[in-house]
Amino acid sequence: MATEKRNFLGVRRSATGVSWEHRLTERQDMLALAIAQGHGVPDIVARVLAGRGVLPEDTERFLDPTIRDLLPDPASLTDMSKAAGRIADAVLRKEKVAIFGDYDVDGASSSALMSRFLTHFDIEPEIYIPDRIFEGYGPNPDAMRELIGRGARLIITVDCGTNSAASIDAANEAGADVVVLDHHQVGGPLPNARAVVNPNRDDDLSGQGHLCAAGVTFLALVQTAKVLRERLPDAPRPDLLSLLDLVALGTVCDVVPLTGVNRAFVVKGLQAMRQQNNVGLTALARVARIGEPINNFHLAFLLGPRINAGGRIGDAALGSKLLATDDPVEAGTIAETLDRLNQERQAMETEMLAEARAEADAEIGAGPGPAVLVTASTTWHPGIVGLLASRLKDHARRPAFAIAFNPNGTGTGSGRSVSGFDLGRLVREAVDAGLLVKGGGHAMAAGITVERARLGELRAFFEQRAAADVFRLQDEESLKIDGALAAEGATLNLVDALEKAGPFGAGHVAPVFVLPRHRIADARLVGTAHIRIDLRSESGGRVQAMAFRAAETPLGDFLFRNRDRAIHVAGSISVNHWNGSRTAQFRIIDAALAGP
Repeated sequence: MATEKRNFLGVRRSATGVSWEHRLTERQDMLALAIAQGHGVPDIVARVLAGRGVLPEDTERFLDPTIRDLLPDPASLTDMSKAAGRIADAVLRKEKVAIFGDYDVDGASSSALMSRFLTHFDIEPEIYIPDRIFEGYGPNPDAMRELIGRGARLIITVDCGTNSAASIDAANEAGADVVVLDHHQVGGPLPNARAVVNPNRDDDLSGQGHLCAAGVTFLALVQTAKVLRERLPDAPRPDLLSLLDLVALGTVCDVVPLTGVNRAFVVKGLQAMRQQNNVGLTALARVARIGEPINNFHLAFLLGPRINAGGRIGDAALGSKLLATDDPVEAGTIAETLDRLNQERQAMETEMLAEARAEADAEIGAGPGPAVLVTASTTWHPGIVGLLASRLKDHARRPAFAIAFNPNGTGTGSGRSVSGFDLGRLVREAVDAGLLVKGGGHAMAAGITVERARLGELRAFFEQRAAADVFRLQDEESLKIDGALAAEGATLNLVDALEKAGPFGAGHVAPVFVLPRHRIADARLVGTAHIRIDLRSESGGRVQAMAFRAAETPLGDFLFRNRDRAIHVAGSISVNHWNGSRTAQFRIIDAALAGP
């Protein structure tokens, strides 16, 4: 039986158009009390834990996740023993090894992980990252033959390969073995590789389908190291735990659930990253001007986008080169290049987003508009359409596609979905209906190739298949609230206590609190789109708050319009580092008028 929603502070329609609901059920309220009393955890932190399914008996282990406790047996993944055995053979025979990776952060992290492991055993692998525009995703026959022509006898694909049967057949015919380390959904028959390690293949019973490619690759290194210890008992052992910074980077940036071993990867990986042993990550943090201990926000929004910039509009191999190098000079040069490319990407995105939002707003008009936004242009860069789709999805609160058409009338597009709507299924149905050249993805994201002549039919198809579900989800949309705070309770001590319940991200969402009946003491525009606000409680406490990208949005308009009224403000609490000092800051994500 479904649990009845509990309204929070009577807010049924906020500034952003959603209702506010208690995250915790009544039973979880009781569990929070037990956690607080049994483990000495502050009440608000206990509520955060209970609201994310943590039981009182699991609290201590949850607050201190360890790799030892949470790492699954690598051999439980189908084909892992075969993969580890073949990689160990390459080490013992001193074979030439090539690593074929994807062009995103997870692919770069996985490639660097495998490269660093092999380098420890005096194998100097070649890393090959395909060009996003000219080669597309995953192995292609020409690239595989090229690598073999340069001497590769083993090709390890990371973050790709599961759906590349023809390319792997080409490699086999040219005389090389292929080991696949991947996590993507299977779209057809498995390739004829020496091993296909993918926790999402149908016959894998490991239960590790939440791993990103970097997590799968790390498990492969653990298993290979075990095999090599048996065969080379006197060889120096690689320090695998020191590589968890790369695993954390891939885990956060690929937005996989931060549960189970993934959470331990990130907690321990951030600790490793703060040791600054990876010169590439250190150089990238420097150009990103990170002046505080690195956390998963930095991975997702400062480091990740810079690594991705190479794959989007520059040299796709830059990210993996940066993460694999031990040369500080090379690292500095690559980091500066990625920083410059990221600035160029930001400028392009700003221009493209303005055009895309204008098209979206015209489509929606005064009515409900289309259930699935489909925007397109002949001037957009195909490497940035995924970012556009994500922004449009947030802006319009519905699934959105952005498509870049080339002069021949073929469009490359990306789609992003809202929670509860399976966009990958919709795209597969459009492929089956003959409306797309090709397409695939998962519930929250998808990629498509479409001919301009079919665009109208595609929009109509999406509307027919998606309208009922999308508009129902919009009507049911709510903001889950963990609890209430006063301004004087939003302190650094609370931030530090909450940090132990993190890191937060996909599958382990950041807590949302409400400051009830507060007034805006001051509100001003910061930069081009942010709003800085001083909030005052009824008892006189104050806290500084920020509403990011809120200018000229319903939330921003609400805040400026209600300066002198009592309002409820929803958001999260974090640390603001400025000129060497730390202060608590509230990040506003929604607001509503307070009742009498």
